[in-house]
Amino acid sequence: MVDVDTFLTTLYVMVDDFCKTSLPPEPHPGPQAALSRSEVMTLALFGQWQGFGSERGLYRYAQRHLRAAFPALPAREQYYRQVQRQHAALVAFFLHLVHVLAAQGCAYDALDSSGVPTRDAQRRGAGWLPGLADMGWSNRLGWYAGVHLLLAVNPVGVITGLGCGAASTKDQPLAETFFALRRYPQPGLASVGGPARSPSGVDKGFEGEANQTAWWATYGAQVICPPRRNSKRPWPQPWRRWLAGVRQIVETVNEKLHHTFRLDRERPHARSGLQARVAAKMALHNFCIWLHEQLGRPRLAFTDLVDW
Repeated sequence: MVDVDTFLTTLYVMVDDFCKTSLPPEPHPGPQAALSRSEVMTLALFGQWQGFGSERGLYRYAQRHLRAAFPALPAREQYYRQVQRQHAALVAFFLHLVHVLAAQGCAYDALDSSGVPTRDAQRRGAGWLPGLADMGWSNRLGWYAGVHLLLAVNPVGVITGLGCGAASTKDQPLAETFFALRRYPQPGLASVGGPARSPSGVDKGFEGEANQTAWWATYGAQVICPPRRNSKRPWPQPWRRWLAGVRQIVETVNEKLHHTFRLDRERPHARSGLQARVAAKMALHNFCIWLHEQLGRPRLAFTDLVDW
């Protein structure tokens, strides 16, 4: 367990070193921003903890307790705009942590999707995030209004890539786009990460031999998926138990994101806000794993990491 000051200082030093060595200087066509890029990113990551409840809660906490560390803290609206402008930098830091943790040098990873609600499903009208969020079904949530998040997670819980689509998007087309972007990177969509160096374990939502053959031939993406229950070539029970163990890690990571980092409680009004928050949560998750490794603690024991 570390105190808040130690956690913030460690996070800031790592973010600042990354910004100075890996990112180009920020253009400043107008007046100098109140906070530096490193300060904005540090606050954005720190603010994803469940205890703050929302960005508004983080801002109130920063006003009361972090003035010494951030004396130039601007008005809340200005801070929000600065965070949204750092979306690309937050994604780059998230991927930097993947590299620092050597997260893709493993025998396999797990691929899984989950629903992320962005507004009350009972509200009428197009709602927030038009063109991105819509109505979809999740076994965990039932019918919900929001987006469909796809994660790639290695065996120790490090998130190596993420993709996002509308809630109504099925697993197979979401995975198709994910693999395509990993194989043929596109500017602005770097969050999917680099091509997998090992097979990906998936559940029945990604089944279909034709899809799996096409993914391997076109994108070099190998997928391990159990056959259907009525298949003429069923897997032996040890194989199913092995894949269930592989799948367990990504389910644990989803639980951390949705509850410890309040992904289930986000209600963004704009695409840029959602993108920045999701990138910050992924980066914070990987940073906590890195910090646990430095402290010799269990990698996913996030609950008692910070002594509030």
